[in-house]
Amino acid sequence: MRPSKPRRQGQGPDHTEADPTSALIVGRHPVMEALRNRRPIAKIWVQVGSSREGSLREIIGLAREARIPIVDTPKAHLDGMAAGLGAHQGVAAAASSHPILNLDELLGRWGPSDQPMLVLLDGIQDPHNFGAILRVAEAAGVGGVIIPERRAVGFTPVVDKSSAGASEYVPVARVVNMVRTIEALQAKQFFVFAADPAGTTPYTQVDWRGRVALVIGGEGKGIRPLVRSRCDGLLSIPMAGRIQSLNASAAAAAIVFEMVRQRSKD
Repeated sequence: MRPSKPRRQGQGPDHTEADPTSALIVGRHPVMEALRNRRPIAKIWVQVGSSREGSLREIIGLAREARIPIVDTPKAHLDGMAAGLGAHQGVAAAASSHPILNLDELLGRWGPSDQPMLVLLDGIQDPHNFGAILRVAEAAGVGGVIIPERRAVGFTPVVDKSSAGASEYVPVARVVNMVRTIEALQAKQFFVFAADPAGTTPYTQVDWRGRVALVIGGEGKGIRPLVRSRCDGLLSIPMAGRIQSLNASAAAAAIVFEMVRQRSKD
């Protein structure tokens, strides 16, 4: 995408369609983290009349340092751009697509003595769940998230918004076959556990030190039977209330931070 020239305040909004390889980012946290992570950005739209203080002031400063065009845009136009994506908070950006790794590229980040934590998502289709899981993964120091190529959500503007910028930092690999991926991880000395309603082992009774991977199933159907059968164990999350299940991102958060708790004792 060729960057457009900056518009002076008072000119109309830029209605040029984004390049198909680009991604729309809306909201202050996602745009800020994209700038901090030096993700290529073609332009930034800022709402006309918005207060240029706080985080928006920092966004504008970072954009100017990087010589990214800033387009003063009426609120109605930003509302239309961000329709269905959540509150834009007066700012949006056209950025390059997220880099996606393959499994070898992800595993190549660590040496034989490293002990990364990984999260595998078997069919997560809700972008809000995917974004929330990326946020959990980044906060907990998870080494990477693995998603399947088919029947699962990839990166979308809603994922970026839901992750509050965490999508800029968590390595994500896409794989063709989740069963073979689990087998490949096990060959690399990973223990792979699945959070599953059929699990009989509470997640707090697992030793999460060493090389470990957690499989989280999709909304509704959960983990597919063949994927489940390849895991080293099925884990339960004990429920004391009347609701007997958590959504994918809440389950991931509970277990991932148990990993962190155990590792912090070493």
